[in-house]
Amino acid sequence: MVSIYVDGDACPVKSEIIRVAERHNVKTFIVSNGGLRPSRDPMIQHVIVPHGADVADDWIAENIQANDIAITSDIPLAQRCLDKKARVMGPTGKPFTDANIGMAIAMRGLKQDLRESGEIKGYNPGFTKADRSNFLQVLDRFLSQS
Repeated sequence: MVSIYVDGDACPVKSEIIRVAERHNVKTFIVSNGGLRPSRDPMIQHVIVPHGADVADDWIAENIQANDIAITSDIPLAQRCLDKKARVMGPTGKPFTDANIGMAIAMRGLKQDLRESGEIKGYNPGFTKADRSNFLQVLDRFLSQS
């Protein structure tokens, strides 16, 4: 049975994930350093990990299985999940695949270099209604393919 793993600390679509997971009766793990309100639904588990760099990412990467779904905007975590044959998507609905993860990692490195050199500021584009809608469509499609 497919499960959903959510990199929960900065995820803007947690409530949407919970709603879709409940509708599809899918076990969901929302992994964070704390501060999230627990769900009454036994299929939704909040996993609280210790504070520290990549602790939540490590928990997800260690527990996710082939065909499970990971939701993260963290590109190195996306790569780790793809390596385990999981399906991965960002909170805007953009799927990460074996075909596009290399470019995503390269762009991440380039942007980091540009931020460090002062060429660009570290701002990400705002999260829109279209992003939320696209996310819901892709998540529903992923679950329908399970």
